[in-house]
Amino acid sequence: MAGVKGGAAGGAKRHAANAVGAWSSRLVELSHRIHSHPEPAFEETRASAWVADALSAAGFDVQHGCYDLPTAVRASVGTGPLHIGICAEYDALPEIGHACGHNIIAAAAVGAAVGLAGLADDLGLTVTVLGTPAEEGGGGKILMLERGAFAGLDAAMMVHPAAVEMAAMPGSAVAQFEASYRGKPAHAGAYPELGVNAADAMTVAQVAIGLLRQQTGAGDRVHGIVTQAGTAPNVIPDASHGRWIVRASTLEALAELKPRVRRCFEAGAVATGCELTVTPLGPDYADLRPDAGMLRLYRANAEALGRVFPDLPGGAPAGAATDMGNVSHVVPSIHPMLGLDCLPAVNHQPEFTAACATPAADRAVLDGATAMAWTAIDLAHAASAQRASHG
Repeated sequence: MAGVKGGAAGGAKRHAANAVGAWSSRLVELSHRIHSHPEPAFEETRASAWVADALSAAGFDVQHGCYDLPTAVRASVGTGPLHIGICAEYDALPEIGHACGHNIIAAAAVGAAVGLAGLADDLGLTVTVLGTPAEEGGGGKILMLERGAFAGLDAAMMVHPAAVEMAAMPGSAVAQFEASYRGKPAHAGAYPELGVNAADAMTVAQVAIGLLRQQTGAGDRVHGIVTQAGTAPNVIPDASHGRWIVRASTLEALAELKPRVRRCFEAGAVATGCELTVTPLGPDYADLRPDAGMLRLYRANAEALGRVFPDLPGGAPAGAATDMGNVSHVVPSIHPMLGLDCLPAVNHQPEFTAACATPAADRAVLDGATAMAWTAIDLAHAASAQRASHG
């Protein structure tokens, strides 16, 4: 395999690459099967079962439906002192399916685990795959983090598809919530003065948010959709609902921005006389803080496999978010992006859904699996050398 050096690490890397290669058809089939059966957050019944079954077949001790989450998975092998966690995601987006390529993430995680399974004890590794539901809203990793899933890990890693290769995604901090107004219905033609218009309240809030954007930071984002604003044009709407997302560069910046956005919704209530209810939609996502040393190892391994990291004008695009950010605040973590060479299609577009089941996507599964396994091997050899120097 190109780029694998000699010595103990080189031998282990050849073993891992061969193991991934032996599983290649099964890994690609797993990716395609998950892609063909998209399931939204917390409903990934089939995908999580397929991941659990694959890991069981690879010799892992598997738990399915753990941490009080029916679609969470934990699978471990090895008893070494260095504990590496590999995260698998498998939820899809409503309507447009796997437009963020979580099928690739899941299959690559299984592949990395397969590559390491026969080496774990010799390398001094414990390898744990965590199947994490509801990344696309719901914060499955955050719930699992709070419930002890990441306790004892020395490092955590995952890969994620994108249009182009990126060593690190600049993940934002994110809050998601539902805003609801309650007003009073009335005949819009005969007795409009008797109504309290909940749709108008939402309109005022949206105008206020649009004006607020002039005074927000460069990395701040506020966006959302109105999910209900009336049922008939001749009835003053007595209810309106919307789902909104607030993004900022850090958790600290998010804490400052959130109350400013809330006041925009309060303005809608004051202006119209409606009652406002704001309901969080899951925990806040933290900004992503990749470990620089792990990232250098991963990039070198990915480049040895022929992956190319282009220079991006203006740097990597900001604004995306992941619940892996919360993990990265607690455990040294990486979240590199696997390029599918599919521009102009980008994440969260139907065209990207199609790109996630192509030969380029299949190669990304195998390369991502191998690069993560090799990175874990590098970490194991570094830890072994450190123990020897202190022994």
